[in-house]
Amino acid sequence: MIAKIQSIVPYGYQAKVVEVEVDMNRGLPAFNIVGMANKTINEARERVRSAIVNSGFSFPTKKVTVNLAPADLPKDGSYLDLPIALSVLVISGQLLKSDVAKRVFVGELSLDGKVRPIKGIINIVEAAKKAGCEEIYVPKKNLAQASLTDGIKIYGVETLKELFLAFKHQLDLAMADDVKTQLETAGMSVSGPILDHILGQNTAKRAMEIAIAGHHNILISGPPGAGKTLLAKAAANLLPELSKKEIIDITKIYSLAGLATDEIITRRPFRSPHHTSSATSIIGGGMGVAPGEISLAHKGVLFLDELPEFQRPVLEALRQPLEDKEISISRANKKSVYPADFMLVATMNPCPCGHLGDPTRECKCTELQIQNYHKKLSGPLFDRIDMNIEVERVENKELRGEIPTSNHEHNVVKNTITEAIRRQRARYGRDGVFNSSLSSYEVTQLLNLDSAAEKLLNTASEKLNLSARSYFKTIKVAQTIADLDGASMIKASHLAEALTYRQR
Repeated sequence: MIAKIQSIVPYGYQAKVVEVEVDMNRGLPAFNIVGMANKTINEARERVRSAIVNSGFSFPTKKVTVNLAPADLPKDGSYLDLPIALSVLVISGQLLKSDVAKRVFVGELSLDGKVRPIKGIINIVEAAKKAGCEEIYVPKKNLAQASLTDGIKIYGVETLKELFLAFKHQLDLAMADDVKTQLETAGMSVSGPILDHILGQNTAKRAMEIAIAGHHNILISGPPGAGKTLLAKAAANLLPELSKKEIIDITKIYSLAGLATDEIITRRPFRSPHHTSSATSIIGGGMGVAPGEISLAHKGVLFLDELPEFQRPVLEALRQPLEDKEISISRANKKSVYPADFMLVATMNPCPCGHLGDPTRECKCTELQIQNYHKKLSGPLFDRIDMNIEVERVENKELRGEIPTSNHEHNVVKNTITEAIRRQRARYGRDGVFNSSLSSYEVTQLLNLDSAAEKLLNTASEKLNLSARSYFKTIKVAQTIADLDGASMIKASHLAEALTYRQR
């Protein structure tokens, strides 16, 4: 007799159905797992054996062989512990085939039979629904995330013994419908610096408002201590609230990365990797082709402080995801495509010592050092940055100014950004689409310039020698300025302000 149980394992940003087949024959007692399983799954033999015995069941004293089909699919992780244990209970007659038929099971087992949470539960539940499954049993701690998927019955399992009793109708398992997920965003709560805490820098605040409203990439240049990092961190509190789809997408990525298995991400991410980070940690890859920082910043902000200090290969690797809003990671035996629709906020000093152009401090860098410093940011990468601003040091006597106790400036800017995003949503007919994400074709079809703006754009593109990408980015930034202004079309004043952010 052969027992078969359905399970699912994450595979990149998707998931694959796996069938756990178990056969039991006469012979010396043995417990073998085949089917292109890695070390983690092979170690499941000891976890499953101990979990079965410590849960009050008996482990068969015969030759037990477990096959994970399809055999040519690489399998990784502890997702299959629970279905393997159930298949052993079925093959040994302690459970009926009808108990597990047409159901999907996933979960890691501890030695005492508890079911531990796993990564990528949303991918698994979505794949089960797509495959036509009606019921899925997941670790109870994963139930909140699993409940984000509708259209399938989801049960939370705490122990192997509890699942057995549920099959015998002696107790009821927790269901996803019983879990009241908190889908309200935490965007209303303010933590960290806000615009009211930043003294001076009105031009930079205005640029940050435009960047967030249109989801534009922005580079802030200036001397050390001018408030560049503070501006970037204040931007995190100005980000718009998440839609339900965005909550699911972000939580899915964080679950796959192992950063959240029992909670729902309700705030836009703000990722700030150190400049010593490798290309793999930023882009993604490594063991299991895991998502990198650009995917963890999906629908949020990727903050790169001291941009020229990052390795040149790391910066050049950003070019494709900045354009395509996704990253394709290919390895010898696996290929994964992760979303990477992030807003880049970067800072840099004018030179290695940071005092170039400072009227109060002397720059000690040589011309060659300054050139090499700026060469870290290549022309093609800079072309993908929508806005470039320079900030100056605030006078020390102004730093003792009175900081407002209210959030007036923050609230005014946040409301203006919200209204600008509402205009974009109405214009494009769907959530999550910002001016920055428009293609060149969509720019020509959807965005309107008045005659004065058209004339100014043509003159500026010739004098500034704008590339085709810079040409369209200027229009998109101008459209965001028009949205903030409540204008129905792009005017010359909107375009003139947008052109000031294209200067390097």
